Amino acid sequence: MAACRRVIRHLWLMLALLPLPAWAGAEGAAFIYVTNSAGDSIHVIDPATNKVVQEIKGIEAAHGIAPSPDGTRVYVSNEADSTLDVFDRSSGALIKKVPLSNHPNNIAVTKTGDRILVAIARGSGAVDVIDANTLTRTKSILVKGRLHNIYVTPDGKYLIAGSIPGKLLTVIDLEREVPVWELPFDLGVRPMTIEAGPDGSTKRIFVQLSDTNGFAVVDFAARKEVARIKLPETAAEFETDAGRATSPSHGIGVAPDGRTLWVTSIPNNAVFVYSLADLKLIGEVALPALKLAGHGPISSVPNWVTFTPNSKTIYISNAGIKSVTAIDTERMTVKAVVPVGEVPKRITTLVAK
Repeated sequence: MAACRRVIRHLWLMLALLPLPAWAGAEGAAFIYVTNSAGDSIHVIDPATNKVVQEIKGIEAAHGIAPSPDGTRVYVSNEADSTLDVFDRSSGALIKKVPLSNHPNNIAVTKTGDRILVAIARGSGAVDVIDANTLTRTKSILVKGRLHNIYVTPDGKYLIAGSIPGKLLTVIDLEREVPVWELPFDLGVRPMTIEAGPDGSTKRIFVQLSDTNGFAVVDFAARKEVARIKLPETAAEFETDAGRATSPSHGIGVAPDGRTLWVTSIPNNAVFVYSLADLKLIGEVALPALKLAGHGPISSVPNWVTFTPNSKTIYISNAGIKSVTAIDTERMTVKAVVPVGEVPKRITTLVAK
């Protein structure tokens, strides 16, 4: 029966693929990809029009997503099958399903594109290493604690891994594929973003934590937390389900131009903007709320963020209202709300070469 279901899913994939148009607009040759974590599809948004231009169906419980550096492939962690699913960017066709060591969470790709790295969220915790040429798993790097999110540093030298149950940030040397240092926290480690120094090296890591409407600041060279910033409270109150209480702030990103830090808040139903140099609050953008009879405003449940390469637009996945919000970063105003699938979360930018 399970094999039959897999065959049906793959048939849906082949029947539902929409070819991605060749495009190079004002934003550059880029596309915004969002996984629908409670659905069976991935939506692709054209930043020039803020319209969905491709939908890849047949992948149940898609989670992490990342493009290859050359823009020819899309890698997706599949929670239903515990595989890394590899897709052709232009056609959306499935290239291969790579078996993983256990249930996956988020993923990352090395700067050279030679390896795909998959956070393993079950068992003792590990990073699965997938060879991009052979599309086979070559190694599992063991860490202390099941992993939630992983990120390659701007210089490509390290992988930053975070564990919620382990309350731990682990730094892995990518050349040797071994952990080199750890930083414990008092709370679970959730989404992160990285600031590069003038020479491209890692300067600071901004870390969102469980039960925290804000973020911690980590000095990479000093290997320690140097600040913890709480997001401001807003006048309006938004309803949300109780399950969101453990992760009130679950989306954070440094703009590509290195000028601003953007941080989402579920209880505030907003994204806050900080000057990256001094971490001073410089703006707040309200996000769309769901309005139902007999209820006050309901949070859109803003989650992950991604930017166009020129930093002019940020995209935020609205997990509670099946959409993505596009925001003009200079004016700090909403440009569009793009309908997508069920519970959109992970979101990334693919640059087509």
